[in-house]
Amino acid sequence: MSDFAVEGVWAAPGRVNVIGEHTDYNNGFVLPTAIPQTVRAAVGRRTDGLLRLASTHAGAEPVEFAVADLAPGVLSGWTAYPAGVVWALRAAGHDIGGADIRIDSDVPVGAGLSSSAALSCAVALALDDLYELGFDRVELARVAQRVENDFVGIPVGLLDQMASLGCRAGHAYFLDCRDLTGTHVPFDCAGSGLRLLVIDTRAAHALVDGGYATRRASCEEAARLLGVASLREITDPDAALAALPAGPLRMRVRHVLTENERVLRVVDALRVGDVRAIGPELTASHASMRDDYTISCPELDTAVDTALATGALGARLVGGGFGGSAIALVEADDSAPVAEAVEKAFAVRGFTAPRFFEAIPSAGARRLS
Repeated sequence: MSDFAVEGVWAAPGRVNVIGEHTDYNNGFVLPTAIPQTVRAAVGRRTDGLLRLASTHAGAEPVEFAVADLAPGVLSGWTAYPAGVVWALRAAGHDIGGADIRIDSDVPVGAGLSSSAALSCAVALALDDLYELGFDRVELARVAQRVENDFVGIPVGLLDQMASLGCRAGHAYFLDCRDLTGTHVPFDCAGSGLRLLVIDTRAAHALVDGGYATRRASCEEAARLLGVASLREITDPDAALAALPAGPLRMRVRHVLTENERVLRVVDALRVGDVRAIGPELTASHASMRDDYTISCPELDTAVDTALATGALGARLVGGGFGGSAIALVEADDSAPVAEAVEKAFAVRGFTAPRFFEAIPSAGARRLS
């Protein structure tokens, strides 16, 4: 498909969630930051009812569909995300007559860094511009969320989409998922002599297999039993936990309630420039996800435990869990020793060698050309 019509290039970043995991779909608090790695979409309009998709990734074959034939469940893999954006916009009554879309990306796939949300957001932003739909960033985030919820079939919240579309360079994005109000909080690791190291464990990370949906359903069931619209509405955490039966349901709720509190403490620390103070909160978050939400895995636990044993100020898994990446807040001089120790620990256990990079708070989605 060398004859692709390209009218511009749009980029949307992956994200690292500093803290606030599995709180978004409970109307709680989250604190993501965008990373430098982006999905880039070169897009042009068509008027013949065709959607043509291509990717620069090895092994990705170009494909072509009639936009009128797009429907949930028809596609899988990477093509479902750009196609899902077209479907969602058309389902909302917008006359998307077709498009040529060529994708390039350096966001690691399957690492829990929201490569799929970045893909949807880049395409949604492009089509909004080209077809002059006039959406704001929250509306675009909802379009991208619908792609995952209704077209792909993963009941995600809005964290990833809002982060990809709304983040600002040099800041973390403090988002209240109940009303989608957000503020940008300075997040300057380098200025404090620190680095936020991302450890991609390369353990298979797939949310569509049901683990994510099961956790969300548990929270919804707990809210029903407690008589609240969402876990965010709980005003007496101790009483709420006591009212739930001992076991997984109580554990899931305990994670969400304590995670919201940790987000607020981290935001307070960052607002006064005390980046080091967030380390213990990151570690406590990991323990909560490991023990109460039970979404960790041996590779993630090894990465976190080894980083902490090698001097990290704090560490935790990021993303939906069940694989993917961890983050470690480290002194700048300790970044290489921590990475070397984690790499050695993985080798000893026979795990796939991990990958590392620094998370530098970066800009959200934008048009490049």
